Amino acid sequence: MIRTWTFGRKVGASIGLLVGLTLVIGIVAFAALRSVVSTKDRVIDVDAQLLIDAQQIRIDAVRKAESARGFLLTRDERLLTEMQDARTDFAAAIARLRQGATSDEARRLLDAIAEAEAGHQRALDAVIAERRTAATVDAVARTFDTQVLPARDRLAAAIEAFVVNEQERLQAAKQASTDRASFATALTGVLVAAVGACAIVLGVLLTRTLRRQIGTAVGQVQSSSAELQAAATQQATGAREQATAMSEIATTISELLATSRQITDSARRVAQIAEETAAAARGGGGTVEQAHESIAAIRRQVDLIVGHMLELGKKSQQIGTVVDIVSELAEQTNILAINATIEAAGAGEAGRRFAVVADEIRKLADRVGGSAKEIRGLIDDIRAAVNTTVMATETGSKAVDAGSKQFAQVTASFREIVGLVTTTTEAAREIELSIKQQMTAVEQINVAITNIAQATKETEASTGQTQQTASELAALSRELLRVIRPERAA
Repeated sequence: MIRTWTFGRKVGASIGLLVGLTLVIGIVAFAALRSVVSTKDRVIDVDAQLLIDAQQIRIDAVRKAESARGFLLTRDERLLTEMQDARTDFAAAIARLRQGATSDEARRLLDAIAEAEAGHQRALDAVIAERRTAATVDAVARTFDTQVLPARDRLAAAIEAFVVNEQERLQAAKQASTDRASFATALTGVLVAAVGACAIVLGVLLTRTLRRQIGTAVGQVQSSSAELQAAATQQATGAREQATAMSEIATTISELLATSRQITDSARRVAQIAEETAAAARGGGGTVEQAHESIAAIRRQVDLIVGHMLELGKKSQQIGTVVDIVSELAEQTNILAINATIEAAGAGEAGRRFAVVADEIRKLADRVGGSAKEIRGLIDDIRAAVNTTVMATETGSKAVDAGSKQFAQVTASFREIVGLVTTTTEAAREIELSIKQQMTAVEQINVAITNIAQATKETEASTGQTQQTASELAALSRELLRVIRPERAA
């Protein structure tokens, strides 16, 4: 099957094979590089960071022990605060290590460190409590040596075990990364050598194939040159007929171009009229919106008047209540004045002056009662007027609502008109754009037809040259066959 392929297919297949092998090399190299980088990143980001955090907990443990020892010597409470800060940092470092730990051994060692730190803290708390009492320094020192120092040694041993474990894991990760890099380098070298050998084999095969296929092609060229000479004569006749047809097509294209220009002008005028209509519709819509806003303002004023009227009614009711109280006070004052007059008359000469005063009080009470009745009448008139005004404003409010709804309908109609006109404008613009594109295409066709006509003339002129070229091609094919296969040419 491969022997029936053309030389181009064989070259393409060879190049494709080489490109495929190159891609395989690239993919393998990329995968290897990515694996090595990933391993190195883990060594740097995880294992190295764990080792750094392990060193940090060692530093925090030393800080905590030094702060506690300073308190035992000086009883300075600030040192206890520093001790608590160091213990907080120690706990935070332990938490980070737990998050980054991936092996059961690392977690077990971290648990041992946390347990040892808690025991160390309990021993410190006991010594600190004893130091705060009246115990002597020697007693505190003995307690420190018997309880705190062993706990500190256990904590240091647990930290050291974790550090050693992380150092071993770091060295193992470094060695694994180095092994991967070495394997990737060796694999890439093998693939490169394979691609080189494949390229050499393909070059030899392509050279042999080229010689064989060129010989076949030369024979085909010899047979085709005679056919080319016969076709040149037919081409000259067809070229003359094609030139006549091109002239007729050019005339038709010119008429189509003039019609397209007229349609473009009409579409432009339609778009302009549609834009003016849309502008007028938007102006009418704006006017209606302003009228609608004015109606809304009137409605707010009417609602405000109704509120004031209702408030006036409430105030008049309050005034009526006060007037009722005043009327009641006037009646009681009148009764009291009459009783005072009767008592003064019974008192004789001594009560005459009091009788005059009581009579004046009774007259004043009568006038106050009369005034209260007049005020009551005025209040009733005010209530009636308020009720009438409220009814009238309610009627006006309903009329304003009806007018507002009608304005809303008119506004919606204007918006619909604007939308339809906008659609019409866009359609007209699309028509204009399409006609312009059509004009451009027609002009290009006209130019192409002109070029084809010119090319047809040139083709007719070059037919003789084609015949001469066919003769030269036959001679050249014989010479090429003599170069490739001298035995057959002889």
